[in-house]
Amino acid sequence: MDITKCFGLLLFVFAVDCNPGPLADIVVDRYELPKVCAREVQTEDFIRYHFNGTFYEDGKRFDSSHERGKAFVSQVGLGKLITGMDRGLQGMCVNERRRITVPPHLAYGSVGTGGLIPPDATLVYDILLLDIWNPEDKVQIRTISKPEICRRTTAVSDFIRYHYNGTLLTGEAFDSSHSRNTTYDTYLGQGDIIEGMDEGLQGMCVGERRIIIVPPFLAYGETGHGKSTNIPPQATLVFEVLLVDVFNPKDDVTAEVREMPKNCTRRTVTGDYIRYHYNGTFQDGTFFDSSYQRNRTYNTYIGMGYVIHGMDKALQGLCIGEKRRITIPPHMAYGEKGAGNLIPGSAVLIFDVHVIDFHNPKDSVDIRVTHKPQECNMTSEADDLIHYRYNCSLMDGTLLYSSDQFDSPSVTTLGASKVILGLEEGLKGMCVGERREVVVPPHWGHGEEGAVGVPGSAVLLFELELVQLQKGVPEGFMFVWLGEIPNPLFNALDLNGDKEVPLQEFSEFIKLQVKEGKGRLRPGVDIGGVVKDIFDNQDQNKDGKIVEDELKIKDDESEQVRRDEL
Repeated sequence: MDITKCFGLLLFVFAVDCNPGPLADIVVDRYELPKVCAREVQTEDFIRYHFNGTFYEDGKRFDSSHERGKAFVSQVGLGKLITGMDRGLQGMCVNERRRITVPPHLAYGSVGTGGLIPPDATLVYDILLLDIWNPEDKVQIRTISKPEICRRTTAVSDFIRYHYNGTLLTGEAFDSSHSRNTTYDTYLGQGDIIEGMDEGLQGMCVGERRIIIVPPFLAYGETGHGKSTNIPPQATLVFEVLLVDVFNPKDDVTAEVREMPKNCTRRTVTGDYIRYHYNGTFQDGTFFDSSYQRNRTYNTYIGMGYVIHGMDKALQGLCIGEKRRITIPPHMAYGEKGAGNLIPGSAVLIFDVHVIDFHNPKDSVDIRVTHKPQECNMTSEADDLIHYRYNCSLMDGTLLYSSDQFDSPSVTTLGASKVILGLEEGLKGMCVGERREVVVPPHWGHGEEGAVGVPGSAVLLFELELVQLQKGVPEGFMFVWLGEIPNPLFNALDLNGDKEVPLQEFSEFIKLQVKEGKGRLRPGVDIGGVVKDIFDNQDQNKDGKIVEDELKIKDDESEQVRRDEL
């Protein structure tokens, strides 16, 4: 007969005989082996196992841990078990099933025990090994993966957030933070978690994955833990851990400059109003919010409590165009409660910030002359008609509008409220050929609402060049005298001396005054139409000519200004 068919795989064989007869030693049949065996039972190890005990002769069961619903725990090789079991359990692996046949002299001998085991009984034990540990065991740590860059590792007194899967040595799951879709949050080294995890979680980087194996005496020991999990007594625990977050209650907000503009003439201070873009992530890189996705900057006052404390602090001292990475601990962010479903409790927040612009409500228009011609005999002022070129940009360089988009320069009358106040201010006092850079804060520009193509609360940068300047006349006037008024005026108007002045003669006189620099018509309007309006105002009887009795000169508040009535 085939010996292996008779007894299976023999671990200890001192006498082999398929014929009935007494056994000289134990017979071990390893009928089910795990694919991986990380550790084998040795003398002085503690083990936890299930068994069914039957008699060899008739197969009748005399004991079973399965029926009691509780695994058996014992130390191996020190005489705490019958000799046959002490020997038969050696070399066993977790999840291994073996059948141990024990002859009487290695079991309960010729005496038996307690009426349960008769004298000279050969016993058969079907064993399933569940756990192995030794009093000398330490916490085992196996790194699965680790990020290339690790700026900080966990230490005692840190607060950490991590995900885990918890299993017994057999692979049976007992708990998982993933199934609850929430991290496990705790302080390290303060006794808030089992001793083995307090040790195994130290020295980790955010994003690191570890296997932490905790022996029973550094876990839940003899009592186990059956309230929210099903951890039996004397169980070795295996945790697969992913570190999500770490901070210390003493941490302050930190800022890492990622990009600095070449020229920074001004930095943000408390009270400034700032517009910035940001991407918000957690320490493990998980995204939670972005202004870029909304295609709109985040706008706020600095240092006035409109944003979380850490951001209020971190936004000070920045330049326009600067990019920073800002790390904010939870006690300076949303604390233990978090923010709705977006920010979990006790989360460290990382903001990658790009400053678009900032201003102060007290800011005025900032004018910087970049070129001025050597000769400057006349400068722009209210009521002047000017031709100018411009580029209008945001402070980050984004071009909004440009006169180059049109065939000719832009034209406006200063003081006529045709352009925003800040541009009006920037165009005053310019010489023809002069170039300027003008920074216009939003309260001098398009305000909080913005305009077509212009974001709300945007600071604008104008690059200006004055191309042409025509001196103007005050609002409500069509013609002004630049010197002494001819006296008598009617005789000067009556060019042919016939005591009456028709429209053509009146028009020739006015144009002559303008040509000789003695008077000025409103620029940018139809000269013929303006002259006719003045003439019609003087021709009181509407007969097509002005006589001396009709002519009136109306004084304004200034001696040098006369209304269109002349």
